[in-house]
Amino acid sequence: MSAAPVAGGQVLVAFAGLPGVGKSVLATRVGAALRAPVLPVVRVERALARYGLVGDVPGMAAYGAVAGLAEVQLGLGLSVVVDAVNPVASARGLWHDLAERAGVPLRMIEVHCGDEAEHRRRVEARLPAEPDPLLPTWEQTLVRRAEYEPFIGPRLVVDTAVDIDPLPGILAYLR
Repeated sequence: MSAAPVAGGQVLVAFAGLPGVGKSVLATRVGAALRAPVLPVVRVERALARYGLVGDVPGMAAYGAVAGLAEVQLGLGLSVVVDAVNPVASARGLWHDLAERAGVPLRMIEVHCGDEAEHRRRVEARLPAEPDPLLPTWEQTLVRRAEYEPFIGPRLVVDTAVDIDPLPGILAYLR
């Protein structure tokens, strides 16, 4: 697959959505198409957890760490794809502030799975034999959904329950 050029060059792409909706798969595919680094917040959260840092503060610290890494990549002239739940306005605000500082466009992509049974199946299929605090159960996902703040501002909304490959539409949105 050839790289999809972004009008004007660089772009900061920030994915958002509940666990299990397909964000990471799409973020990886977009990163490959753009030949851009993909920065998953959950990987930083896992690293912090390995050192005993768990709870709300390390969660926001992970977002801050990813924003710092994204800023370095943008400074090198690369586009960047951020893979994160981005459940609250303060988390999403990091990407707006970063795009403004870096002088690049921000493209938010909110991913949903409009079929609740399929969403539940995906969440439960990811759960390992041993509990993993960073992989929420279905019940925890429902709690996160209740706490998920509505988006304000422009974004592309993708429903992964629809049986159409969303990548071409996402790449068109990024142009």
